[in-house]
Amino acid sequence: MTNPVPVMDKREFLKWFLESYQLKRRECAWLLNFLMSDDILMERVHFVEQAEHCPKALMISANDVDHVPFAFHKNQHVTMDAEKSFHDIRLNRNEDIFIQLNFKDKQMNPSYVAVLEENPYLPVNNEEENLNGVLAEIIIEESLRRFTIKKIEEEIDEALMAGNESRFYELAEKYTQLKALD
Repeated sequence: MTNPVPVMDKREFLKWFLESYQLKRRECAWLLNFLMSDDILMERVHFVEQAEHCPKALMISANDVDHVPFAFHKNQHVTMDAEKSFHDIRLNRNEDIFIQLNFKDKQMNPSYVAVLEENPYLPVNNEEENLNGVLAEIIIEESLRRFTIKKIEEEIDEALMAGNESRFYELAEKYTQLKALD
């Protein structure tokens, strides 16, 4: 996974976050400080929403919101034990870590939005997927219709230059039918 957010930006954000908010569990601050101390780990850190869908996720909450204080998700297993998450992170340094921070008005916070990444593990919305397929089909059909109209216009010009009256009327009828769809 390529990381569009530089390590320095993530580190600066976490420093600001820890200075600005009191966390529901102090072990969380310790865990975030551990991550900040290691550039290799920080490269693997991704701030996302709905982290519960990710293969390896930390969910950390500040005191000002009504969320679970701490949760560590890994491959459908969930623990509230920060020490277990620390050991897993330390022993599996090559795995991406998706972090969901819960704090008041986070969506309106420019520092947070600057480091927020799209969650690649969100479940596919089948309705949206179907709509995208239908839209793609409509676009392809319209492009094909416009191409056909252009081609018929060229053939009409050729029929006129060649003086082929029957071909002209045949093409003019096709052209009229396609233009009626506009």
